[in-house]
Order: sequence, then C-alpha cells, then structure tokens
Amino acid sequence: MSLENASDEVKLAVDLIMLLESHQIPAQTVLAALEIVQRDYANKLKNVESGSQSPEK
Repeated sequence: MSLENASDEVKLAVDLIMLLESHQIPAQTVLAALEIVQRDYANKLKNVESGSQSPEK
C-alpha cells in the first residue's frame, strides 16, 4: 500500500508509529506521551485561534 496519496495525517501517523516501534518504546509509555502531545497541540491550536500566537509555534 502506497502512502503517496495519503493525507498528511496518515503520513505523520505512519512515521510516528515506525519511529516508536524502531525504538521499542512500551505501548503504555507511548500512549502517555501522546496524551501530553495532544494537550500541548490542543493548547497551541486554541492560542492560534484566539490570535495570541502564530501557527508555526
């Protein structure tokens, strides 16, 4: 299956999965870290939407 035509989200997800699997990080650690990342990016998005931060940050 080619990722050539996949959405950016799918491409990023595949890259992250490959990176995490190559480092043999335990699933529980990955999920805990992803929760932190999700909160961080949700806050960034909220800040961008409120105009207090540029999208690149």
